[in-house]
Amino acid sequence: MNTSVTEEQVAAYRRDGFVRIPNIIDKADAARYAKAALAARDRPRAAPADPTFTHVMQLWQQDETLRELTLSPVLAAAATALAGIPLRLYHDHLLIKEPHNGAATEFHQDQPYWPHLGSRHSLSAWVALVDVPATRGCMSFIPGSHRYQGLHSQDLRDADNLMKAAPELLWEPRVTVPLRAGDCTFHHSLTAHTASPNLTDDPRIAHVVVYMDAETRFDPRQRDTGVPLVEDDGTTEGVAFPDADFPRLP
Repeated sequence: MNTSVTEEQVAAYRRDGFVRIPNIIDKADAARYAKAALAARDRPRAAPADPTFTHVMQLWQQDETLRELTLSPVLAAAATALAGIPLRLYHDHLLIKEPHNGAATEFHQDQPYWPHLGSRHSLSAWVALVDVPATRGCMSFIPGSHRYQGLHSQDLRDADNLMKAAPELLWEPRVTVPLRAGDCTFHHSLTAHTASPNLTDDPRIAHVVVYMDAETRFDPRQRDTGVPLVEDDGTTEGVAFPDADFPRLP
């Protein structure tokens, strides 16, 4: 495993809002985690099926194998180096696009969905557990879009939603980032990103770990975004997230 990121990778992340880190886990581990991910996908769930992707959250609290990946010190060290501040785990989630899924995940930012108050930085590690070429649902990013703050939460199924909020993004270049199994991208929570449909015969399997500023406080106003949140209803406004449920990174 890689034990750190380079100065060049840190500079690229802070300039563009995303960076690709190859081989952050080895292929054998990627295959082992992919097997666990498919098993997690097949467990009964209360949430209705989503046509865009299969989405399972908080695996670190449910599955010993995927907990190992979510709490990986290698991922944590890379995230901390990129962010440049102390971090804590916000949540993890499994994102699987089934074979011949014609649905794209349209351009959006992550941060507007999250109930974070006073956050200096948050970012996600998107770990490919299988090869993810452009035809299998890899991600594309708009470099520099992490500088766009204060936008409303965006509709992942509406290709025009973000562009109406920030029309100048229509003319910015896109960077598509295919990944091999074991590769990872880190992206800032404000970086606009999209994922293409899966046109292949195999599922696209990605495990995402979301990190936030260790001093972030809870903002209940974000509960109206319509997406599932991981905070208990009793979480207190303006109070730091509890370490037991949102562990600080070592």
